[in-house]
Amino acid sequence: MSGIPHLLYLHGFRSSPRSFKARVVQQRMAAAGRADLLICPQLPPSPQAAMALVLTLVERYAAKGPDELAIVGSSLGGFYATWLAERFGCRAALINPAVDPLQDLDKHVGITTEWHTGEPFEFKRDYIAELAALKVGQITRPERYFLLAATGDEVLDYRDMVAHYAGAHQHVIEGSDHAISEFEQYVDEVLAFCLTGEVQGSAGSDTAR
Repeated sequence: MSGIPHLLYLHGFRSSPRSFKARVVQQRMAAAGRADLLICPQLPPSPQAAMALVLTLVERYAAKGPDELAIVGSSLGGFYATWLAERFGCRAALINPAVDPLQDLDKHVGITTEWHTGEPFEFKRDYIAELAALKVGQITRPERYFLLAATGDEVLDYRDMVAHYAGAHQHVIEGSDHAISEFEQYVDEVLAFCLTGEVQGSAGSDTAR
């Protein structure tokens, strides 16, 4: 075991490795001299293709044991991270995760654009069924999860997140937004959990309920 796991960062719908939160994670990992441990791919629109890509990138680490890989997932990336964490038994930090994106993304079927480049891409109706195949009805080993949720999330209901990740380490932020625009205040807490299993107490947190 290497001691410090590889870290997989999964962005959300229409997002990319150029997102604010992804860049904050990249910067923190680089500052700690651990840039080589970060895996931050551009995910294709197809959930099936996205998970196939991720599996090719991380299975060699996960195969060595659950402590060799940790995952950070934002929004739809949190949904993916949960499926992967259940598969590998590794730690995962979820940032305003999508609990059940099937209905939310149904309205996005068709041509849409990527946030950071404006490039168009198609989100096909077949992808809804692909999402359904990845849905985790109930998490196991909740101590392996850390939830960072904002009551001010304008896209997803934080109460669904709190309920779905019951028993996990939770930090519920009063206010904020879906993007968690002040993520720099929380990134160290997220990385500490992922890389060392440490849970940092802070105001507004509700840990290991």
